[in-house]
Amino acid sequence: MRHGKKVNHLSRKTAHRKAMLSNMSCSLIEHKRINTTVAKAKALKQFVEPLITKSKEDTTHNRRLVFAKLRSKEAVTELFRDVAAKVGDRPGGYTRIIKLGNRLGDNADMAMIELVDYNEIYKLEAGAKKATTRRSRRSKSSSAAAVADTKSNEEE
Repeated sequence: MRHGKKVNHLSRKTAHRKAMLSNMSCSLIEHKRINTTVAKAKALKQFVEPLITKSKEDTTHNRRLVFAKLRSKEAVTELFRDVAAKVGDRPGGYTRIIKLGNRLGDNADMAMIELVDYNEIYKLEAGAKKATTRRSRRSKSSSAAAVADTKSNEEE
C-alpha cells in the first residue's frame, strides 16, 4: 500500500535525487525546455513550480530560498529577471509536460517539459480565439432573425 507516500523517490537516495532535480531545474530555466522521462518530468514539475512562484516577488529572502534549492547563481538570476517577468500575471501552471513516446534503448516513456510562456506555437493559437457560444438551442441573433422572418411572411 502507498498510503501517505507523496514523493516519488525515482530509485535514488535523497542527496542524489535533490541534486538531480536541482540540475534539471537549472537546465529548464536556462533552455526553457528539456527532454527527460515522464516520471522525472512530473517530479521536476513539483520541484520547480514553487520556485517560480517565489520568483514573482523579488526579495532578498526569496532569492536566498530559491538559491538554497537551485545552487546556481546564473539560474537564480535568469529566473528572477526574465522568467518572473513573463509569468507575472499567471496564477500557476508554469510548466507543460508533453509525452514523446518511448526511448529506443530501454523503452522508457519520454516527455518534454517546457515553460509555458516561452512556447510561441501555442501562443499563436491562443491569440486567435474563436467566439464563445452559448449552449442553447437558439441564440438571440438567430431568434431575432426568425421573428423578423415570420413577421415578413405574415405581411405577405
